[in-house]
Amino acid sequence: MFCSSVLPDPYMKAGDSVAVCSDVEGRCTRGATDFQGRKVFLGNGIAVMSRAEIFQADEPVRGVAVRVQEPVYHSPCFDGLLPRLVFLQNLPSVVVSHVLGPQPGERILDMCAAPGGKTSHIAALMGGQGEVMALDKIASKVERIRQNASTLELDCIAAYCFNSIRAVCADQAQVPGNGGPPFPPESFDRVLLDAPCSGLGQRPNMASSLSLREVTSYQPLQRKLFHAAVQLLRRGGTLVYSTCTITLAENEEQVAWALSTFPKLTLQPQTPHIGGEGMLGAGLSRDQRRLVQRFSPRHDPSDSDLVERDPNSILQQANADTIGFFIAKFQKT
Repeated sequence: MFCSSVLPDPYMKAGDSVAVCSDVEGRCTRGATDFQGRKVFLGNGIAVMSRAEIFQADEPVRGVAVRVQEPVYHSPCFDGLLPRLVFLQNLPSVVVSHVLGPQPGERILDMCAAPGGKTSHIAALMGGQGEVMALDKIASKVERIRQNASTLELDCIAAYCFNSIRAVCADQAQVPGNGGPPFPPESFDRVLLDAPCSGLGQRPNMASSLSLREVTSYQPLQRKLFHAAVQLLRRGGTLVYSTCTITLAENEEQVAWALSTFPKLTLQPQTPHIGGEGMLGAGLSRDQRRLVQRFSPRHDPSDSDLVERDPNSILQQANADTIGFFIAKFQKT
């Protein structure tokens, strides 16, 4: 993202009118006033800082640089609104927790939990009764989970800085006494694996700097996490796998791999089911593709033959404008 004055002016000062654009190809250099690359206009605003304050400071500048007053897309700001009662999430992320179906008194694991939106939602659906273990391997993100849980007054959440790939402890004698990771096998009633992914379904995202090597690196990582998730899930328990990307390799191919690798796993119907069915190409049957949910980051009427929607459903109509997302639900028999 960059901003430039409506009449390109290297001497822009606070109070000047500016146009806000997105650099689609990521080629704009710091402070450029003559950028000719591909860009998308986002709106007009008023500079809060001068160009010198933005680009010539010795330390990284924080705060509002431009206050947008005429945006192309009008979206209300909910930042800080009812912080103890509201946690903002996109529609597919909200659906995930309902699909998991947490019940009061259960023990639930959120394997890649930061920043804690789904963790908090799970705890709220349980009415705060039970245990929700939240893991993430980055300490600063774990602290954010704890802050969100504290703000929402959800005492049943316990967050730990831990790599979920190593969350299984086969030796009971080595299980820590504080109830934290690593855990004995079959410790949880339900497991959410909202896996690290290429994130190609995120919006707004006008360009991606990911290389092919980076995109393909996620599938092996997801499978390592899957192995841990299956071991930690009790018999009869529910495992939900989700991503915020659109690739076949990270979604339907992972479902096909899981079903062939873990004979005890069976695909289950999802409630609510408001997304489209899975894509062809991973070897899943038509019935299996109908059991998963795929949310498209854009609505294309030509896809209507691939997705069966109830035209009277408001939620299914909302699926026409969400981030790209994928959900699969399994039961361990």
